[in-house]
Amino acid sequence: MDGKPARSVGLTDYEKDAVKHLCLLTMKPIIYVANVAESDLAEPGYNPHVNELMNLASELQSGIVTISAQVESELTELPSEERTEYLKSLGVSESGLGNLIRETYSLLGLRTYFTSGEKESKAWTILAGMTAPQAAGVIHSDFEKGFIRAETVSYDDFVTSGSLAAAREKGLLRSDGKDYIVQEGDVMLFRFNV
Repeated sequence: MDGKPARSVGLTDYEKDAVKHLCLLTMKPIIYVANVAESDLAEPGYNPHVNELMNLASELQSGIVTISAQVESELTELPSEERTEYLKSLGVSESGLGNLIRETYSLLGLRTYFTSGEKESKAWTILAGMTAPQAAGVIHSDFEKGFIRAETVSYDDFVTSGSLAAAREKGLLRSDGKDYIVQEGDVMLFRFNV
């Protein structure tokens, strides 16, 4: 273990629990963020410094995200409809910030689900593996206590349908019980009684 982060040792779950009270900083997951030139964005591995960082991240079982601060700054100045075209012209499909957020969510084991009503739609962040009642409890503890069921539709089906009501009419809305594990992008309506 000399000179290596604790996260790279390969501890069992039992061993991780045994050393948890030590609060070892090197047990924490890491994402390295490399700021690259616009010209290196599509193929960051060709940059020798980024390539070295990629090798280090792999060795230390860490993530790496490349980002161009210059491009991110320019994206903030563009109307949203032009951003995709600009990124495409650079040979990438997603902004560095979007990529960093996605990688961070993955590293921390987080998922997003949505609720949608007539007036607003809202995103909620939960831990991966949460059941429908636990996800409902993120909104309000009464939702979890009185959980009956969740009416659920996938994000893509929701967008295609335009609303929960339209998804229901098309037969895309399903009824999920207490054991349902919430999936990334689920759009949910919770039925509860307190």
